[in-house]
Amino acid sequence: MDRSAGHERRRKDVGFTVGRKRGAPGAALRSFFFFPLGQNARMDPSPAHARIRVVLSRPSHPGNVGAAARAMKTMGFADLRLVSARRPPDDEARALAAGGADVLASARTAATIAEALEGTVLAAGFSARGRDLSHPLRTLREAAPDILAAAREGPVALVFGNETSGLSNEEMGHCRLQVAIPADPAYSSLNLAAAVQVACYEIATAAASFAPPQVSDRMPATTEDIEALFAHWEAAMVESGYLDPANPGRLMERLRRMLARAGLERSEAKALRGMLAAFEARMRR
Repeated sequence: MDRSAGHERRRKDVGFTVGRKRGAPGAALRSFFFFPLGQNARMDPSPAHARIRVVLSRPSHPGNVGAAARAMKTMGFADLRLVSARRPPDDEARALAAGGADVLASARTAATIAEALEGTVLAAGFSARGRDLSHPLRTLREAAPDILAAAREGPVALVFGNETSGLSNEEMGHCRLQVAIPADPAYSSLNLAAAVQVACYEIATAAASFAPPQVSDRMPATTEDIEALFAHWEAAMVESGYLDPANPGRLMERLRRMLARAGLERSEAKALRGMLAAFEARMRR
């Protein structure tokens, strides 16, 4: 029986923390929800997505593997590799995978890290521990563009180590790049699935894979619209007595700058002119 049940296990090299409660690793992830951009949102994974694989080396808990599969799914990644997993994915893993069950079901297994990295042009090992190696240590945000550039040339692997001990020096030796996820030094240990989520998010963001809903019926106000509004506004202020045309000061200059910053749409400019016309009609009664 795993004696770590009921206790938190953390990586020695400031890596990933696994909280287990009553046999439910990563159960806290169930409290997080990821909201889509909406029905009109566009999710357009770059071709690089298909060439990026997530490699979990020696994962201890099936639930963490399932949660990692879900994290991948939300960011458009689907290639999951498991190296020498202590236990194969089980019902708990499938439950935590939720909508990412297809990613979990299609996960490939490998006996060694070298086997999992076959065919890759770049392997990025995730670890915040300083090592006496020649690997350049980069933050994830710094490394994301290089990871994407490599993925346009061929398969790339994002390599994560065991929940307790992280990547060994031997495993890191198979990677060409060492990547760290910046976190609070007072407690910088991330859950394995959380680390996968952040990594996939940063790379998807760098690839501009997600676009907000496009609203085609919004038309910006033309220069003529703005000038007509400006002239109408000035005339209304003069008629109301608010503006002295003989001594305008810098009021009109300030109003012009305000309109320029507003970025009005045509319908908004027309609405403002309609309001001014209503005010003028009321004054003339």
